[in-house]
This record gives sequence, C-alpha cells and structure tokens, in this order.
Amino acid sequence: MLHKYLERIGYAGALTPTYDTLYALHTAHVFSIPFENLDVYNGGTISLSTDAIFDKLVTRKRGGYCFEMNGLFSAVLEKLGFKVRNLLASKLHQVLCVEIDGREYLADVGYGNEGIAAPLLLEPGTEQDRFLDTYRFIKNENSKWVLERKTGGGFVPMYEFTLETCEPLDFEIANHYTATHPASFFKTLPFITMPTPTGRITLTGRHLKISENGAITEREIFGDAEFSAYLSEHFGLEQSAI
Repeated sequence: MLHKYLERIGYAGALTPTYDTLYALHTAHVFSIPFENLDVYNGGTISLSTDAIFDKLVTRKRGGYCFEMNGLFSAVLEKLGFKVRNLLASKLHQVLCVEIDGREYLADVGYGNEGIAAPLLLEPGTEQDRFLDTYRFIKNENSKWVLERKTGGGFVPMYEFTLETCEPLDFEIANHYTATHPASFFKTLPFITMPTPTGRITLTGRHLKISENGAITEREIFGDAEFSAYLSEHFGLEQSAI
C-alpha cells in the first residue's frame, strides 16, 4: 500500500519520521491529489475506511475532501512511525497534530481553498511563510487554537481546534452530515482545487480560476466536454473514473 501511495504523489525521498520528511510528504500530497467533492455533489456516499479511501485516491487516482485526504495521510504517517493525533476542527474539518522531537505541528492536506501546503509549527503568534501564503496561530478566549491566514487587510481566521484526540465515530458523524445534509456547501456545486508552488487552480461550478505568482486568470466553462477536459488537464481527473 505504502509504495503505491508514494508513487501516486511522486515521492522518492526519505521515510524517517522527521520534520523534513513530514514537510516533503505534505507538499507532495497537496501538489498531486486534488481536493474535490464530486462524489458528494453527485449524491454518492463517502466511506472512511482506509481501504475505500486508498482505492479512491490512489488506485483510481481521484481526489477527496478533508476526511478522505487527512484520513489517508494520517494512516501513511502512522505507518512510517510518526506520532499522529486526529483532531476535529470547527467547520466539521479533520486536521492532524504530528509530534516530532517534542514539538507539535499542524498537518492538513484536505482543507481545500486557501489551505496550507506544508505543515505549521504549533506556536502562538509566530508568522510562518509557506510558499506564497503566510499563516499564524493564536489562542482565543476559550483557549482554542485558531489558524489564521494573512491577507491584504490583516490576518483572517480559517478554523479553530483543540488538541483533544477524536475517535473514528466523531469523523463518521461529521462526514455523514457534510456528505448528506442539504445545507452542506459540498451538495450545492462541484468544487475542485489544488495548490501549486506558485499559486492555486480552482474549479467552482462552471468557473475556472488560476492564480500564479499573484496574477489571476478566470474563465467560464461551457458544456460537459469542456468541464471534463479541464478536470483532466488541471487536476488529472478522468471523467470515466468519477
């Protein structure tokens, strides 16, 4: 299983449980496997079993959303000997806390738009640059960690969390709501996104947006054939696998 995952993300580096390995695996994952909600949007079900996630994201070369992406990444890290805690953040979002040499890092390969491309040290107040974005953590009035992203107007909160480990049932319940509730954002329109070292590519509904070194290109997508072509060209997703 492990070698097929590494092939999927194009990784051939070290596998020792160090920060450098975590960083390299994290970036390889987000630059290779897109965040996408196509199964949810099309009315399908989302299984959180490791076998099902592996089959979808690795064997069938699909993408997934947070419970799938971070679920698979957590399993891989644990296989390699990392100390991993699975956390449930606000917005019903799964994240990972990885402990290395007494320091804790946030890993999150499944947030979607504006998500982190590389792990962040859990340290309040320190600004941390990751490719073209800058992030920091603060502690709010309830002593929860808050991840913030820097924008032109200052820092904007993304989600909050505690370091309390969650059980598989917590994620099953959150996943069921996210995948089936009519109010879930992921039921409203197709959403596919993937960061690049110089920006991000996002397909929302029938709108394609490409950001590269601060320059933005946008266009409307007309027809299913054009939609399928962009899925393949920008995200490596083939319509026959969906």
